[in-house]
Amino acid sequence: MEFNPTGAKNKKSFNALQSLNKVIHKSVRRNQETKDATDKAIQSAEDRFCFITEWYDPNAALIRRYTFMYYLKDNTIEMFDIKNHRLFLSRCKADNIRFEDLYIGSTVNVLSRQLNFVDYGDDFTRRKLSSKKERTLALIKPDGIAKMGQIIDTINTKGFLITKLKKCQLSRNEVFEFYAEHQSKPFFNNLIDLMTSGPIIAMEIMGEDAVNRWRQVLGPTDSAVARSDAPGSIRAQYGTDTTRNACHGSDSPRAAARELEFFFPANAPGRQNTATFSDCTCCVIKPHAVLEGKTGAIIDRIAEQGFQITAVEMFHMEKANAEEFYEVYKGVVQEYPAMVEELTSGPCIVMEIRAQDAARAFREAAGPADPEIARHLRPRTLRAMFGKDKIQNALHCTDLPEDGLLEVEYFFKILDR
Repeated sequence: MEFNPTGAKNKKSFNALQSLNKVIHKSVRRNQETKDATDKAIQSAEDRFCFITEWYDPNAALIRRYTFMYYLKDNTIEMFDIKNHRLFLSRCKADNIRFEDLYIGSTVNVLSRQLNFVDYGDDFTRRKLSSKKERTLALIKPDGIAKMGQIIDTINTKGFLITKLKKCQLSRNEVFEFYAEHQSKPFFNNLIDLMTSGPIIAMEIMGEDAVNRWRQVLGPTDSAVARSDAPGSIRAQYGTDTTRNACHGSDSPRAAARELEFFFPANAPGRQNTATFSDCTCCVIKPHAVLEGKTGAIIDRIAEQGFQITAVEMFHMEKANAEEFYEVYKGVVQEYPAMVEELTSGPCIVMEIRAQDAARAFREAAGPADPEIARHLRPRTLRAMFGKDKIQNALHCTDLPEDGLLEVEYFFKILDR
């Protein structure tokens, strides 16, 4: 048999080609596996958000820090002890925690621990949420105060979250400082007169692209133009002219940061509240009602019944404060622990209510503590309209006339400092 050098050469080339194809297929398969793993990791990351939280341990007098994981897909949470480098809470369901409640500065209750959210836990969470959690100032001017409830309701229905709120009375010097950039404008004196003519409501509101979206909700500066160009806007509905236009909104993220620091300074006392501490009683809109967006409707209903709301402020209650505030109920009502837990589960809105015989009159307007009983016996009361059960019954009101002033002072003198 003759040796065929050409055939051997072809066979050798064929074998080399086969080997090359195997290498290519293996490389493609490996790349696909890598891509699948990457896609899976990205998907997993998109479902998981990471925060740094703090909890004050009263027994050890220490602030303990945790990494807090929230899994959006199935509403589960997981916690790691940062100092001890160990798992603190295995992944579990958290029906009482909503994704929209998680932001820097918020508080949530986990295992009877009130966790304060102080920072993002990773770059992914920071990138994803920084624009969605943008903050801006929403300010109700003195000419819009009468429509406070409707305006707050609009803020909620437009998808914003109110994270801070306070009723203030500004002095001329404070208005000069706040509107410093307008001092050369022809309308400045009228603006000064308006802004010192009565109380205002300052709010920090949060949401995706909050600065621009809030200005769209407000409408054009001139209320007459707003009525023609944006008839559904706040200024179209509640404003009168260019100055008396119901509300103010920051015009840029930089301005928002400055204006929020003016009303809600990080390292100094805030603006003076407007509590009168006379002929008054206390109303607390509970966290569940605030988070459900019922604040505006409740305020409207209170005003419709002829009560004066002379002071309003949002508080984030710590457990020790809630226990102290509700101390009169300890050992008297079996719901006391649940009442404390509800009051610390999120932000609450506290109001000083004035009227003749304020405590008795407002307690009548609030209705029975159990909303189910209220709906049967007194269906037009506040708890009948806005409450869910004995714990989540929309609001707290002072029970005893002699306690009205004490409860108002507890919030507006002791806690507001």
